[in-house]
Amino acid sequence: MKSLILVEDDERLAELVSQYLTANGFSVTRFADGEGLIERVKASPPDAIILDVMLPGDDGFILCNRLRQFYSGPLLFMTAKSESFDQVLGLEIGADDYVVKPVEPRVLLARVNALMRRATSTEAPVHSGSVVTFGKLSIDKLSRRVNLGGEDITLTSHEFDLLCLLADNASQLVERTTLYKELIGREYDGLDRSADVRVSRLRKKLKDNPQNPYRIKTIWGKGFFFVADAWSDE
Repeated sequence: MKSLILVEDDERLAELVSQYLTANGFSVTRFADGEGLIERVKASPPDAIILDVMLPGDDGFILCNRLRQFYSGPLLFMTAKSESFDQVLGLEIGADDYVVKPVEPRVLLARVNALMRRATSTEAPVHSGSVVTFGKLSIDKLSRRVNLGGEDITLTSHEFDLLCLLADNASQLVERTTLYKELIGREYDGLDRSADVRVSRLRKKLKDNPQNPYRIKTIWGKGFFFVADAWSDE
């Protein structure tokens, strides 16, 4: 049975979501706030986390930032805050996706399942030649580890998949439509900034220049470009 942690202070909503997910094959552990959450995830990491934003005490943004120090599994925000700024902020600090309340349980289930499929789709063993190297950047697809200049880089499962998609198409344009379909699981609507936020987060971890990126470039209006020969320095 798949394990999931739900952090939601609205008891009625938490009960509704918990019952629906349980009926669809999940073992759900509920928290009304962040008390005890970090310790619980460290002791027994779940397959996925659903996290409200507006919580008593530490809000969801703070909790997400703390969780991402050690938890790399799927994490989805469920929030009543629909402003694009809040959605972008959630993605920037480490969320893989978000849904805006009120949300139908079946829609939430579909989003969680999509995140989990993408998180596990590359876990099957691959051949021994699984290490891809670009200068001082090393990507090991078997162990899902990334090293840059001798330093291990901690990526979430979705950040790792994004890097692999870009690296597998090094020196080629990866169109936004392709990235959305393969990694986010939905069609690009021309307005969604999720892909840009994810690429920006990946750039920071890979020590790219945020003002003038030279390792993972944005081709405006089209997509992204992984520069194969830009990894010789640190």
